[in-house]
Amino acid sequence: MDISRTKFVIFFLISGFAFLFITTSLLGSTGPRGFPKHPDSFLRTASPKPWKSTVSTIIVPIKIVLIGPLLLSTDFLRDDPPPPFIAIYLIFYWTILASIIHYLLGKLKRS
Repeated sequence: MDISRTKFVIFFLISGFAFLFITTSLLGSTGPRGFPKHPDSFLRTASPKPWKSTVSTIIVPIKIVLIGPLLLSTDFLRDDPPPPFIAIYLIFYWTILASIIHYLLGKLKRS
């Protein structure tokens, strides 16, 4: 790839947080914020409006990849941790994910 790994990771982190903020703000029931609060769901929105339910269903695969390991730790979410801990967790996970994606895209381009 022509872009450096550091720039790719930074772009991936910014895009991930923007995606999470936009989907939480648009589909959330309690207004704009960066992270869903308990009992809001990270994946789906139980909304009486059909468009919110449809959009929520469409983006579930993306959210599963972006916050997958966070869903495995149900005790972590049940305790309602402060947002900085969730952000640090996501930065760590997304850095690893972005590095793997950058490596795989570089391999595809070379072959």
